[in-house]
Amino acid sequence: MATYKLQINGRSYEADVEADTPLLWVLRDNLGLVGTKYGCGIAQCGACTVHVNGDAVRSCVYPVSAVGTSKVTTIEGLSENGDHPVQLAWNEVDVAQCGYCQAGQIMAATALLNKNPNPTQEEIDNTMNGNICRCGTYHRIREAVALAANKSK
Repeated sequence: MATYKLQINGRSYEADVEADTPLLWVLRDNLGLVGTKYGCGIAQCGACTVHVNGDAVRSCVYPVSAVGTSKVTTIEGLSENGDHPVQLAWNEVDVAQCGYCQAGQIMAATALLNKNPNPTQEEIDNTMNGNICRCGTYHRIREAVALAANKSK
């Protein structure tokens, strides 16, 4: 075991864990940040998506030892009041059904819009195709991402 000093959502944390412990489990089990969800455990569904230095990563396979001095943002750190433009668009379009995948979907969409504030529909599709929604709200997810992009212009 080792002690890892982490910068998450603008705060400093320490976690005493094995080097290969996935960031997801450090967030959920050690730090109590449970907004990031476990879906598949093999980086295929996207429910566990967080930002590491602004890049969307699948935290279920991202070892805590790889974080280093990077800044991690989880859904809890996206906005204090749920008023991030992507979250507002999600509500306006009424995306969520069961809601389980939504944190990962929102984090993937936010990473896209931070890098490309005016994506084409194809760019939205290519990014969001990597996240699975069991309820099948894909059309609303894509609509919300486009809405958030248009409102930020």
